[in-house]
Amino acid sequence: MRALYRVRPIIIRSTPSSFPFTDPQKCPFGPFNSFTQKRFKKPVISARTRLEDRVRDPKLDKLITHLKKLKTILNLHQLMSNKKRGPFVSLQLMSRWKNIVGLNVNIGTFINKYPHVFEVFKHPIRRNLCCRVRQKMKALIEEEERVVKECELEAVQRVKKLLMMSVNGTLGVHALRLIRRELGLPEDFRDSVLANYNADFRLVGLEIVELVDKDESVGVAKVELWREKEYREKWLSEFETKYAFPINFPTGFKKEAGFRDKLKNWQRLPYLKPYERKEVVKVRTCGGIEQFEKRAVGILHEFLSLMVENKVEVERLAHFKRDFAIEVNVRELLLENPGIFYISTKGNAQTVFLREAYSKGHLIEPNPIYVVRRKLLDLVLQGCQSTRELAAEKEIKELSSAGCTADGGRRDGDWVIPILENFDNENPDNSVSEISQIVAMDLKTVPSDNDPLKSQVTHLGH
Repeated sequence: MRALYRVRPIIIRSTPSSFPFTDPQKCPFGPFNSFTQKRFKKPVISARTRLEDRVRDPKLDKLITHLKKLKTILNLHQLMSNKKRGPFVSLQLMSRWKNIVGLNVNIGTFINKYPHVFEVFKHPIRRNLCCRVRQKMKALIEEEERVVKECELEAVQRVKKLLMMSVNGTLGVHALRLIRRELGLPEDFRDSVLANYNADFRLVGLEIVELVDKDESVGVAKVELWREKEYREKWLSEFETKYAFPINFPTGFKKEAGFRDKLKNWQRLPYLKPYERKEVVKVRTCGGIEQFEKRAVGILHEFLSLMVENKVEVERLAHFKRDFAIEVNVRELLLENPGIFYISTKGNAQTVFLREAYSKGHLIEPNPIYVVRRKLLDLVLQGCQSTRELAAEKEIKELSSAGCTADGGRRDGDWVIPILENFDNENPDNSVSEISQIVAMDLKTVPSDNDPLKSQVTHLGH
């Protein structure tokens, strides 16, 4: 017992670092410091990780950035058009629209970047700075409205195809309103399109449109035309092309081991096509899930093919999931097929493109609506280029309307030169009386009476 009492103070006075098995630096693993152990975690593969690790397409990302600027300008034009006082708005009032149009810079700074679109001037009475849209921009906007009206029958066919892809043959008017520009529909399409074409559409209530009669000749998917072309031109078998999709992988895409075999089997996998009306069952055996997902890929492919610019925001697709019986994560499905779709995160929104329809940021098969919108975008992208020409436009018009002729005729101001010539030849002594007589004789030949130079010379003679 005495020996134990002698050892006890030594144990109490000893520090934890004196025991090697309790020091985490000397013994990193053990029962006393198990909290320092790191357990291996398998990397999670989700839609977010695929979105971050995807191969970027700089051309399409740049296009979305430019389209965001055009969208902001069109929103400003819409706000300016709603004002009934005149075709111009003061900059003080426009500064209140900064948050409405989603600008993170001063409204004056934004307007000065696009002198080809906006014109800033001083009000003749109030003497404050005002802004108005230039005539060239207005002409292009009116041209787009005219082309949309001319292509109304094509827009009707697009809406019919969307209704044919629906399980019940119905769609919400609100969902169509969200993709109105993408479908090429006018702003009042509910009254001008859906209500006028009674043989094709029927309005059920206020917010539901129903297909009246199904046209089998219209129900041909865009990918079927590509399959027929591949079958004829490349001499491929029907087994290879019947259920295949065009695949265009981006530059820098890494293919893992066995990827080609998986892709080949997926291309041969049969699926329920978009316009086929059958009961959709998600079977978990014999490749049922793969077929169900491939059916969703086919619907999304046809959906983007019906858009005017073959692109749409990913959030808008959520309004069609129930009508098209898509029960999978749409964004994850798009990211799993990078050879068919591309998602761009530019412009504060996720936009999905049909990859086969674009080449170097341009649509391969343009349509009239796309051509007009591209003109609008090109006008916006001019920025501050050739601003001197814009500043001199008014001066050129004034000079052209001042009586200047191209055939060498007499112009306003030519009468000053004979006065000076007569003064040098007939009055070498600089006599004031003689100068007044010469001026009086030459003023009789002046064509205009309101010229400021004439009044100055008359004052000199007196």
